[in-house]
Amino acid sequence: MPTFVDQTKIEVQAGKGGDGMVAFRHEKYVPNGGPAGGDGGRGGSIIFVADSGLRTLMDFRYRRKFKAEDGERGRIKSQYGRGAKDLYLKVPVGTTVYDFNSNEELGDLVKDKQELVVAHGGRGGRGNIHFASSVNTAPEIAENGEPGEDRVLRLELKMLADVGLVGFPSVGKSTLLSVVTKAKPKIAAYAFTTLTPNLGMVILPDGRDFSIADLPGLIEGASKGVGLGIQFLRHIERTKVILHLVSMDPNNGQKAINDYKTIKDEMLSYDTKLSKKRELIVATQMDLPGSEDKLADFKKDLKSNGINEPVYAISSVAHKGVKKLMQDTASLVEEVEKTQVVAKPKPVHKVKEYKYKAPKKNEFTVEKVGEHEFVVKGESLERLVEMTNLDHHDGVVRLARKLMHLGVDEALRKKGAVDGDDVAIGDFNFEFVQ
Repeated sequence: MPTFVDQTKIEVQAGKGGDGMVAFRHEKYVPNGGPAGGDGGRGGSIIFVADSGLRTLMDFRYRRKFKAEDGERGRIKSQYGRGAKDLYLKVPVGTTVYDFNSNEELGDLVKDKQELVVAHGGRGGRGNIHFASSVNTAPEIAENGEPGEDRVLRLELKMLADVGLVGFPSVGKSTLLSVVTKAKPKIAAYAFTTLTPNLGMVILPDGRDFSIADLPGLIEGASKGVGLGIQFLRHIERTKVILHLVSMDPNNGQKAINDYKTIKDEMLSYDTKLSKKRELIVATQMDLPGSEDKLADFKKDLKSNGINEPVYAISSVAHKGVKKLMQDTASLVEEVEKTQVVAKPKPVHKVKEYKYKAPKKNEFTVEKVGEHEFVVKGESLERLVEMTNLDHHDGVVRLARKLMHLGVDEALRKKGAVDGDDVAIGDFNFEFVQ
């Protein structure tokens, strides 16, 4: 039986922008040929696409790292480099995406074909056509492409079903599902037969329909991760209605009211919002001898605990009471849908055109790590260094000038830097000169 994967960790690396080109015009009849280096192309972004045909996150179980293509570098004759194709990754409908390190929710894919950009490709570096001036008519300056976003993500799948079947293992959830839908779940006479959620559609003679999920059974301590609890509880969050199944088997050694209360307590321990879920109490396995007496005791115990809800007595094997249960379930689903506040759907994220914008912030820190060694840290500053083409003298001079204007030289002096000291900014190392 395939393993159900409903949570996984992956790394995504968007493509780097193409490097800008340093080039000059050399046509025969253009005596004053100027700079003609084109810009690099945009790196590919990584985009998740919700696919209703997928049921699990199995595709991400054995492949954990995904990288989009880099943009093409700029060309001569002022030609732009080609932008890279975006990398589309299909995920099941119901997938929530989190940043693994900050736990920030990046998006919730709840509709088929919905898209979410999870890592933006870097913009292409500018070619030397952008750096010509009256002072420097032949600049040997070009930018390297911007690095693409590199993120570690946590994907979490919560099955989307109108109705969820809850209850202890072997109370008849899978049997009921097989009777009311065309789903064919695995059924056997032992605990935890259901290891993966099963989903089916109930279609009533009056034309109404709803989706129903048979979820892994709960046991005491489930909210703390015992048994299959957390896997189950994660999926029940999105259901509109809960069918709480309680076994009326007189020989299982369990008191029905205790089974009912244990499941309720575990649900509330996981998330108090689950107490607001509409619920129908279902007494199952009513075809067994002695089940009527156990049902009578169960109803008395419910009333003594202040619970005056009706109890649906069914036998899935004998198809007893199932029709009435499904009709009332459909009515309750409709009732919940009418009362639910229609939340505005989250905007579908699309890839935006990338235009160059100077960094808004240039905050940095200077740290002395050795007698004559300093490290300068700052996201904008490190990106500036990464995007500087140091293969040409003009590029080096431009970087030195920028570092001075940003106050890096002054900050190093205040920390005690003197001529000849080593300074590192990211992977770039240079010798400090007053």
